[in-house]
Amino acid sequence: MSFKIASSPHQHNQRSTAQIMRMVTLACLPGIAIQAMLFGYGVLVQLLLAIVTAWLSEALVLKLRGKAILPRLKDNSALLTAVLLAIAIPPYAPWWIIVIGTAFAIIMVKQLYGGLGNNLFNPAMAAYVLLLVSFPLQMTQWLPPLSLHHTTLTPLDAICSIFSQYSCSGFSLAQLQSSIDGVTMATPLDTLRTDLSRGMTLSESLAKPVFYGIAGAGWLWVNLAYLAGGLLLVQQKIISWRIPAAVLGSLFILSAIASLVSPDTLAGPLLHLFSGGTMLAAFFIATDPVSASTTDKGRLYYGALIGLLVFLIRNFGGYPDAYAFAILLANMAVPLIDYYTRPRTYGHRTRSELK
Repeated sequence: MSFKIASSPHQHNQRSTAQIMRMVTLACLPGIAIQAMLFGYGVLVQLLLAIVTAWLSEALVLKLRGKAILPRLKDNSALLTAVLLAIAIPPYAPWWIIVIGTAFAIIMVKQLYGGLGNNLFNPAMAAYVLLLVSFPLQMTQWLPPLSLHHTTLTPLDAICSIFSQYSCSGFSLAQLQSSIDGVTMATPLDTLRTDLSRGMTLSESLAKPVFYGIAGAGWLWVNLAYLAGGLLLVQQKIISWRIPAAVLGSLFILSAIASLVSPDTLAGPLLHLFSGGTMLAAFFIATDPVSASTTDKGRLYYGALIGLLVFLIRNFGGYPDAYAFAILLANMAVPLIDYYTRPRTYGHRTRSELK
């Protein structure tokens, strides 16, 4: 399916669905490059597996439905779903993780509801939650940045690790998770949540090597790269500025207030904004045109709701990053948000105005 999109009747800068999906995918490239540089070549292997699985799953379902395959594959929606899921999971997760997740996203979340434009939830995030709930161990096996690694991982090591869970040199994934000093590491947000639950203060936790820099070793640069790609999408009018601005604004305000109220137990805004998948989610995932709010005012409420949910889940819930859950919960609220933020038809008056 392909359709034209224009921001208003007086603008003629129309783009097809395929062009929009392709531009969003290309805007991810800076972040993908930084992820591969800092966290290893596993990112690229996961991308390849996800893209192949997405195309095969889409073609299979379209064949069963008696629909034309090639035109729908060319709309690039399956490609974008695959890319977003692949860069959200740990780079060295077992190969079957990304295959199961991508197939679920395309077959169950997208095609089961009628294909592009009919899905209620963001396919990549629905698949991510499925994987996180079903395979929590594999979905939390993040390796430390290469700068803190005790061994050099080649592209061949990435392939061996993903398909056998051992590098070509014989290191297990558990061994690869160890930093230079031999301490097993997790993501900054996961480390912080674990340390605070054990009674450590925020400053004590932030003194660990994984928190080198503002938002954790490597994660600041990853988020800055996705921020740059996201701003390009806003500048090109591919996405509306309202959703990412509301997501980041609400998260900033809430975390700033919380850090003032309880500085020993609640992290400040810089850690929240530049750690984990914040910029990726705000610019590339929350702005999905199908599952997000469609009114200008509604987009602000929708984005602010996501920021609120992320803040609550990160600080008081059981999952450190929280964006997948926050976006799916906000997707559920979209019909209600759109209903109460519909622009008034010209000349229409409410019942109270008629009295």
